[in-house]
Amino acid sequence: MHKYSMLEKLLFLSSSLNTEKLRRAIEGKTVLITGASSGIGEQVAYMLADFQVHLILVARKVDKLLAVKDQIEKKEASVSIFCADLRSDEEMKGLLSFIHRLPNGLDIVVSNAGLSINRPISQSLDRFHDFTRTMAINYFAPVQLMLSLIPILEKNKGQVINISTINALLLPFPNWAGYQASKSAFDTWFRSAAPELNAMEIATASIYLPLVKTPMILPTIAYEKMPAMCPNHVAKIICKTMYTKRKTYKPWWLIFGEVASILFRGIYERLIPKIFQSRGK
Repeated sequence: MHKYSMLEKLLFLSSSLNTEKLRRAIEGKTVLITGASSGIGEQVAYMLADFQVHLILVARKVDKLLAVKDQIEKKEASVSIFCADLRSDEEMKGLLSFIHRLPNGLDIVVSNAGLSINRPISQSLDRFHDFTRTMAINYFAPVQLMLSLIPILEKNKGQVINISTINALLLPFPNWAGYQASKSAFDTWFRSAAPELNAMEIATASIYLPLVKTPMILPTIAYEKMPAMCPNHVAKIICKTMYTKRKTYKPWWLIFGEVASILFRGIYERLIPKIFQSRGK
C-alpha cells in the first residue's frame, strides 16, 4: 500500500467506508470488474472479498487472475475469472455469453480496464496502431460491453461505475493524444447515455481520477516522484459509490483546473507551443 506524503494527504482527502451500508447494498449480488488483475480493479476485488457477493474478474493475464481468486476465496465472496483481451471480438463475445448465462444476471459493473500511452505526435507518424489499440480498449470495448449488458442491468436495477480520468475534464495535454482522446470518448458516451440509463433505473457513476500508483503509470519516468493516489484509497471510493449512488467523484481541487481550462485556454494554447519550441532548440 502506497504511504501518502503530507502533500498527498492534502490532495487526496481520506474517505470513510461504512461496511454495513456496503453489505446491505451488495450482498447476494453479482459484480463485474474489468482490469481486475492489478491496480485499482484488484484492490476493489479484495475490498469486496469480505462480503457474500459473486465477483466476476476479467483481465488478460490468467496467472494474475488465479492469484487474486486464490486470495479472495479464503474469505466470503465467490469468484469467477474470465481471461480475455476485450479488444478481441471473439474474447468479448465469450465474456458476454458467459454473463448472459448467469442465472441471476448482473448487478454492478466496474468499468476499469484501460490502456495508457505517452508518445509525442512526431514519434507517432508511423504508429497508427497506437491509436487503434487505445480506442479499442478505452472506448469501443466498454461501449460494446454496455450495449449488451443494459437489458440485464435494467432488469436488476443495477449500477455502472466508470473509472475515468481528470484529463477528460481539462484541456488536453501534449504527448497524450491517443490516451486522452480515447478516455474522453467513452466519458462523453457514458455521460450522454447516463440520463437514459437512469430512466431505466440503472444507477451511473463517473470516478475522475488523477495519477494512481498502478502498473499503468510505470513506463512514464516523470511520474515516479509526482503525487499519486493509492489504489486502495481509490477502491474505497468505488465501493462507497456502490451504496451512496453518488454520480460523480472528483478530487476537491479539480474545480480550479476546470475553471482555468475555460478562462486561460487562449493563453495556454499560445504558451505551450513556445515551450515545446524552446525544448527543441
